[in-house]
Amino acid sequence: MSLFLAPPSYFPLRSLRRSTAANQPRLPVLVQCSAADKKSPAARRSSPYQPNMWNNDYIQSLTAESPSKGEEEDRTTKRLMLLKERISEVICEKKEVEEQLRLIDHLQQLGVAYHFKDDIKGSLRNFHASLEEISSTFKEDLHATALLFRLLRENGFSITEDIFEEFRDEKGHFRDGLKNHAQGMLSLYEASYYENDGEMVLHEAMEFATEHLKNLLEEDSADMKLKERAAHALELPLNWRMERLHTRWFIEACQREVIVIDNPLLLEFAKLDFNAVQSIYKKELSALSRWWTKLGVVEKLPFARSRLTENYMWTVGWAFEPEYWSFRDAQTKGNCFVTMIDDVYDVYGNLDELELFTSVVDRWDINAIDQLPDYMKILFLALFNTINDDGYKVMKEKGLDIIPYLKRSWADLCKAYLVEAKWYHRCYTPTINEYLENTWISISGPAIFTNAYCMANNLTKQDLDRFSQYPAIAKPSSTLGRLYNDLATSTAEIERGDVPKSIQCCMHERGVSEAVAREQVKELIRGNWKCMNGDRAAASSFEENLKKVALDIARASQFFYQRGDGYGKADGETMNQLMSLLINPIV
Repeated sequence: MSLFLAPPSYFPLRSLRRSTAANQPRLPVLVQCSAADKKSPAARRSSPYQPNMWNNDYIQSLTAESPSKGEEEDRTTKRLMLLKERISEVICEKKEVEEQLRLIDHLQQLGVAYHFKDDIKGSLRNFHASLEEISSTFKEDLHATALLFRLLRENGFSITEDIFEEFRDEKGHFRDGLKNHAQGMLSLYEASYYENDGEMVLHEAMEFATEHLKNLLEEDSADMKLKERAAHALELPLNWRMERLHTRWFIEACQREVIVIDNPLLLEFAKLDFNAVQSIYKKELSALSRWWTKLGVVEKLPFARSRLTENYMWTVGWAFEPEYWSFRDAQTKGNCFVTMIDDVYDVYGNLDELELFTSVVDRWDINAIDQLPDYMKILFLALFNTINDDGYKVMKEKGLDIIPYLKRSWADLCKAYLVEAKWYHRCYTPTINEYLENTWISISGPAIFTNAYCMANNLTKQDLDRFSQYPAIAKPSSTLGRLYNDLATSTAEIERGDVPKSIQCCMHERGVSEAVAREQVKELIRGNWKCMNGDRAAASSFEENLKKVALDIARASQFFYQRGDGYGKADGETMNQLMSLLINPIV
């Protein structure tokens, strides 16, 4: 599918049915706007946001030099180069198909597959060319079949759910005897989360494997290591996990022998690579913290959230490989501005000010800032200089003018914010379709994709000329970010007087309870994942990288909002995972 063609369905609302409960009354959804909000243009809201938990001094201490640090890094680099060479040889050695599949799977889950992209792609291409022959040899091996299916579909190769027909009985159900093969159940479960819209075999596989993995957790006699793997999978499937955090879990699970790795060199390489990449993250974060501190916007907008470290964490979730440092740098800066501008529109600015600010951003005219109040002048000038500086760097290095595309994304974002501000001030509850059509932009997905597109290492003039609209996959990806956010934050945001979220829109439009509305939002999440699963094929490495960012946007959103507002209240689980990803090396 072309990068810019629309996938078949973004919002599968046909699956959202009105409650069938008899005579269920329509439930009113009220936006908390007061008379003062309507009458006084100077009225300000406030929100008790958690203060920033990461000061600049601490972040700078993470990269402090020591006499032995340089020598240790040199030894690590030499060892990594040697191990990489040996593993590359292992990949190219002739071996049984299942063994090669297992090797590729381990390389991916250990977080080192990016070193061997071409070798892995070549192996999978050969398997895909011999798919009929290979699947016939796997017809009694559910684990190998499911692993083959997952790796091919995950990497953009076409493969149908028909490969699982061998494991179904004459009535079309998965054979009951399969439940005794725990490894097969785990593999089938993970494969099922790569389903496309309308794939009923995979849908049944998901229900079948989930039921039997849950039963496994209840069995006293079951192997404890197997139960740990099953519990981890049931908590969240591999396809939905933030990749780098899963890498850490997988490495440490291998160290505890919960998972067995055939070649010990893989585990050594993965551990050294994780720590080496983490050192790169510390240096990037240190430079960004110096920039953010020097910029000084936080002191001028004390009502807004300052979340530099969490904003950097987002970008690691979207593109963890060292080669994407320029995207992480530009996008972390962008994330900081997204958060502050969001708080201006959601909390502090009155409607007249917001309309002025939207107009100035749309015109991208520094001479227009005299119209703005002082706090908005500071914010726009900081945004203007930062975005133009990013554009200057690309122009200097590649001779390409990306500023018009960056300007467009920021203008679109502010226009979407303004729509929501008008909803709030007019006490308007949109339909779910109205809500989703606006909020896939206001969640900042298009701005993220624009940075990913324009900061791509292999960007060409032809690529820019084609960038007249956002990539098609940006919409379901951004929608997932919005829906995950809503499930976690809507109650608190409604209490403080924000616009209705997807849950409240469903309640209002369909006359259902909050519990039913939440289930409908979860159906939307599953539908948008199916949509992205069906749009993984890529015609070039450029397109492939963009589609990976799309998937990783959804995965990072799931992480931040899995257990509540992990971004707004960034202590607890967010703090623990951030420390494991950015601060504490694997020992």
